[in-house]
Amino acid sequence: MAQDTSNILHMPYADASRSVRHVFVRDYVTDAQIGVWEYEKDTRQKIRINVDLSVREDTSYHDDQLGNVVCYNDIVNNIQEILKNGHINLVETLAEQIAEMTLVDERVIGSRVKVEKLEAVEGAASVGVEIERHKLP
Repeated sequence: MAQDTSNILHMPYADASRSVRHVFVRDYVTDAQIGVWEYEKDTRQKIRINVDLSVREDTSYHDDQLGNVVCYNDIVNNIQEILKNGHINLVETLAEQIAEMTLVDERVIGSRVKVEKLEAVEGAASVGVEIERHKLP
């Protein structure tokens, strides 16, 4: 039996009784201009991002069409666009921007975002923040 090596717990977002599916991006590693310290202002550093979405399923079948589902590739592309906008001081700010971006889709009812800096603290595998945001009913 293979051991799960992911650094994020599986969230019980998928729920057939509520017609909710779970869409996620796990352990996306990229470079970002992020940090509050002066030495972080003119450089890029490795970050890891996890996004877990609770998505309301349409009452009709998705018909095997990409346009009928929340696309994880779109999530990654939108994260890249956020990062292209320039320096961000706080991992908290980046997490909020990602959550806000995912909740624009009317089908997304909940978003959990984890942002980790991988090179910030010597001896630590990562440091960061995890947030969870929901649309009000």
